[in-house]
Amino acid sequence: MRRALTVFNVLGLLLVVFSITYIMPVICALMNGEIAVLWDFAMAMLWTFCSGALLWIFTRRYKGELSVRHGYLLVVGMWTAMPAFATLPLLLAIDHLSFTDAYFETMSGLSTTGATVLSGLDNLSPSINLWRHELSWLGGMGIIVLAVAILPLLGIGGRQLFKAEMPMKDSGLTPRITETARNLWFVYCMITLVCVLMLKLAGMNWLDAICHAFSTMSLGGFSTHDASIGYFNSPLIEFVMIVFMLLAAMNFSTHFLALRNKTLRVYWHDKEGLATLGVLVLSSLGIAFFLWKQGTYPNFLTALRYASFNLVSIATDCGYSSTNFNQWPIFAPMWMLFLSCVTASSGSTGGGIKMVRTMILFKQAGREFIKLLHPSAINPMKIGGDVVPNNIVFAVLGFIFLYFMTAATLIFVLLISGLDFITAFSAIIACINNAGPGLNAVGPAANYSILTDFQTWVCTLAMLIGRLEIFTFLILFTPRFWQR
Repeated sequence: MRRALTVFNVLGLLLVVFSITYIMPVICALMNGEIAVLWDFAMAMLWTFCSGALLWIFTRRYKGELSVRHGYLLVVGMWTAMPAFATLPLLLAIDHLSFTDAYFETMSGLSTTGATVLSGLDNLSPSINLWRHELSWLGGMGIIVLAVAILPLLGIGGRQLFKAEMPMKDSGLTPRITETARNLWFVYCMITLVCVLMLKLAGMNWLDAICHAFSTMSLGGFSTHDASIGYFNSPLIEFVMIVFMLLAAMNFSTHFLALRNKTLRVYWHDKEGLATLGVLVLSSLGIAFFLWKQGTYPNFLTALRYASFNLVSIATDCGYSSTNFNQWPIFAPMWMLFLSCVTASSGSTGGGIKMVRTMILFKQAGREFIKLLHPSAINPMKIGGDVVPNNIVFAVLGFIFLYFMTAATLIFVLLISGLDFITAFSAIIACINNAGPGLNAVGPAANYSILTDFQTWVCTLAMLIGRLEIFTFLILFTPRFWQR
């Protein structure tokens, strides 16, 4: 019980910190003369701050170090509580928006999914649009990592939280988890700033450049326009976004090492990153050739433009669209959804299984073939010259099993609720991979507003499970977790 109250104590502090994030849309509202929206954000900030402060005050006597077990509780608590508080500006500013839809929108932002239930984005308040994209940007590297950098200053260690949220991402950049988190955030912020400037130079206005840089670096996929990137109809903007989506899909520790050592050689040693780039390049060329031969586009270069942008966007779990790929021959969008499961690197802002797990699974299959032919052979698994211990292999196999079983279960839940197969399948795959748009009724030309409240909550749950990489969430439902 005491440990549980310690979790609430930390959660209260994090809500106080989270209330500071409302400052950016408040400034935007001031600059645009949106007085009513300004008050909405001010009230939301006050409610979030007071709620967190009261929770911290009432539990301050239970302040203490968290165990790994309670680190998992805090992570899940954060990722369910913060979207709830983030709904306040949306509920106050947007008429007739239900809490279900508002929570879906904020969960989509913080989980970097990019699925939306809102329409009329072109006419939405700039402050609200900025808030949606800021949530996506904060969720990109993980609010939890920011918390890890702050918690030690409050007397609460953060390594348990970091491991609970990102078990495959602890790269060991530095011996201190606080310094690691700060390094990752520094790189994240610097690349985001460069992305803003490049998008502005490519033709976006400042609001669009900032919002889309936030979504691009977080692989969040939110846009300020209903037509997404198709609104701009600019090959240059699409090229800039492809470059930064690829950067965001790679391990940020690699970017940090390249920056610190002032060399690009580290990218050559990142076997996972090379595999990601290789899959994306070959798939873009293949899909472009397929669409050209199918007569979808009149020439290969046009097909390559649309195929490369949309494939990279979905495969990296970003979720932008420059055209309605739902109208392409079914093989192309299905291949894109498949890639969304496996393409993003560990330590990136993408979701899904991650490329390193895919590589381990592929190599394990090869080991089994060798074992059948040579039962006595010793064949350790290596990735990039490093031996992968068997306990990691077994953990990956367990993760893959839970991933597919969770996805299948949620798909069947949507099917029994009345959705057609393609819509149900693509919605769950897109949500659990944090990729955004699906196909059919939830395709890029539509959004998730067609879903019933029940279906919306199922997709919200899929986003949460995917963002926490399944184990962190499902472990709470095991009897052993609650035993001393």
